[in-house]
Amino acid sequence: ATRPKKRGARKSPYDKAKGSASRSKAKSSLTVKLKGSKDMRYRLLCATLADKPLVISDIRAEAESPGICDYEAAFLKMLDLISAGCSISINETGTKLRYKPGVIEGGTDLKHDCPPSRGIGYYLEPLLILGLFAKNPIEITFTGVTDTPTDITVDTLRNVTTHVIQKFGVEGKIDIQATFRGVKPKGGGKVSVRIPVVKKLKPISLLEPGKVKRFRGVAYVCRCSPQFTNRMVTSARAILNRFIPDTYVHTDHCKGKAGGYSSGFGISLTAESINGTILGAQTVPIGSGLPEDAGRRCAKLLCEQIAQGGCVDSMHQPLAVMLMVLSPEDVTRLRIGKLTKTTIGVLRLVQQFFGVTFMIKPDEETKTVMLSCVGAGFQNFSRRHA
Repeated sequence: ATRPKKRGARKSPYDKAKGSASRSKAKSSLTVKLKGSKDMRYRLLCATLADKPLVISDIRAEAESPGICDYEAAFLKMLDLISAGCSISINETGTKLRYKPGVIEGGTDLKHDCPPSRGIGYYLEPLLILGLFAKNPIEITFTGVTDTPTDITVDTLRNVTTHVIQKFGVEGKIDIQATFRGVKPKGGGKVSVRIPVVKKLKPISLLEPGKVKRFRGVAYVCRCSPQFTNRMVTSARAILNRFIPDTYVHTDHCKGKAGGYSSGFGISLTAESINGTILGAQTVPIGSGLPEDAGRRCAKLLCEQIAQGGCVDSMHQPLAVMLMVLSPEDVTRLRIGKLTKTTIGVLRLVQQFFGVTFMIKPDEETKTVMLSCVGAGFQNFSRRHA
């Protein structure tokens, strides 16, 4: 009879020689590797919430000024400011970024200076999502440009963005106060923000935007004639009053230090429906433009958003998609208008970071798009132990 072969000793999963290597290999397999500078904010936002290391290479490698820009570097500084254990590494040319997220600590009396190349809305929009899942409420003061053509303005953030977030079950008040306004090129604005924390979001089903019942807005000037606001309001009302007489646009004349270091003007409008849907539009003229043109353009943009038939406007599509992903493991549904390029990029990112796939169903009758998904069941465990 042959003797059975003696089995080798079972290797311990905590073996120092093998265990550390296997753990590091598993860690590296979670690292997300991307190329280019597209959707940089949302890449870092997804990596922070999903707690996955991120490597981005070839950042503007072929451009005249290669590497990350000053506003992207400022965004990374903001992430480091509100996080504990965050690791950021950039190579000498600035074309490769290694980011390892930490715990979102939050905190009070935080200050962040934003370069004038982008508005405060560039930093504040993703921070509103991160702040909800922080360990402590965030109280932060931003300094820089409050109103730019490329980013969400402070008025839109206060009147529309906070409303969209509260639809997902955020009970605490998100407070956004603009102490000083600031426009390009020198800025000089100051915005104080307080973001509460939540345990978890709630699933939504926003399918009917409803008919519009009133228009509201804010027209402002910085270091300009106060007559500019009246001219913007008159031109905007000339279009909006054709549909609804309940139209009121507040005027804000910022002079001296309250108007920042540069002169400029702009207007922000909102439309509120009988179902509680709020859509927004904004216009900040580039260079020397007429106040009448700014008022008319903003009113027409708002009418276009209403005509698209979505429950959120084009500016807030990516924000709504991110909040849907972070909702509990239940079906969330949202009707939107035409998909923007940024929204399409965010839909791809959330599938890569969270494994959440959206069902996109066009509605031929209303010319809208139905988005639906099962949330990732994201919860704020830091808050529970706080």
